[in-house]
Amino acid sequence: MVVGDLRVQQIERNDGRRSWTIVWPEGTVHTEADRFLRLHDGSGTQRTYAYLLVDHLRWLERECLTFAAVQLRDLERYMGLIGADFRVPLGEPWRVGKRPYGRSALSTSAACLKGFYLYQSSLGINGELGRKLDKSRLPSRVDRRRSFLGHVKSSLPINPLAPKGPHRRHPKMLPDGARERLLETVNAARDRLVVTWLADGGLRIGELCGLHLVDLHLRKNAACGECHTPHLHVCHRPSNPNRAEAKSKRPWRVEHGIVTGGLIKRVSPAMVHTYFEYVTTEYPRGAGHGMLLVQLHGADTGQPWAPVGARRMLGRAGKRAGLGLVKPHAFRHSFTSAVLDAADGNTLIARDAGGWASAAMVDEVYGHVDVHDPLFDAALRTVWGETK
Repeated sequence: MVVGDLRVQQIERNDGRRSWTIVWPEGTVHTEADRFLRLHDGSGTQRTYAYLLVDHLRWLERECLTFAAVQLRDLERYMGLIGADFRVPLGEPWRVGKRPYGRSALSTSAACLKGFYLYQSSLGINGELGRKLDKSRLPSRVDRRRSFLGHVKSSLPINPLAPKGPHRRHPKMLPDGARERLLETVNAARDRLVVTWLADGGLRIGELCGLHLVDLHLRKNAACGECHTPHLHVCHRPSNPNRAEAKSKRPWRVEHGIVTGGLIKRVSPAMVHTYFEYVTTEYPRGAGHGMLLVQLHGADTGQPWAPVGARRMLGRAGKRAGLGLVKPHAFRHSFTSAVLDAADGNTLIARDAGGWASAAMVDEVYGHVDVHDPLFDAALRTVWGETK
């Protein structure tokens, strides 16, 4: 058996959804991995964990280690190997030609491994390792201040496999003036909409490409009654034909053609302007899919535009504008940073303006900010360049 052939398998479902599992070279499902991944079914985490876990399973095969025999020092050695900048002779290689993990990937891998072995422990396999991984610490003053009901917390979970040291601020911001230079470079109204909505809305590319026309309430006092200013509803739809899927899974519904719920995000005047420019000049009449972004050229003209197409468009535009490779997520980080500065460091406003809901914040849920809060309104209008 060739261990390197242990692989991630994508599963297409009848309802259009996708899931991921791990299979052996002959195509049979890796039972233990599949059971763990099913715990994260229907989320992007499942795909990420599948690719991180298959790397670890290949290493276990190389080291001839069973789940029952793995010890904490083995996992610490594994974490050191996947993050090592310099190769040393530590057994038979299993990651030939692959780059070492960065800090973010190491943190995610640590969370994946802890979850996997805690799950094994819950099944009665290697309880000793489970006890060593299931550690907690006393909450700090910062933890109590940030966490919902933090004053009553007596402990917080820790991960002994996580990389040590302080986290650095995310460096992947847009260069100064990038928005203006990109708008001067792109030619299509659709592409101007993409640049503007990413810059002013802090949207993820999956959220933007997954929007339907009914999600957009771009006039004041919309019928949904959930926000009296122009806004949109980010709705999680796993069956979109372009495979664009919003990360947020807040409940939503359509009743009498009106969308309510989901993640509500305010919309700037510039976003409204680029929308009407796009739908009146380029959006195809009679498009039955009802999605916002469509392909403008080729055999699939008028069909929903996939996130990969938007990424490639931004990449080409960035190079033409002399900005290098521009990635959609850089808009999101720049937006959140700008809102945070404009709100005098109010992390609650910055989190809700960007719709952040990372795994690290699940245990530290903030109360949602009021979208009509004067400070929230002032922060957004400052970022959008509006003056009263």
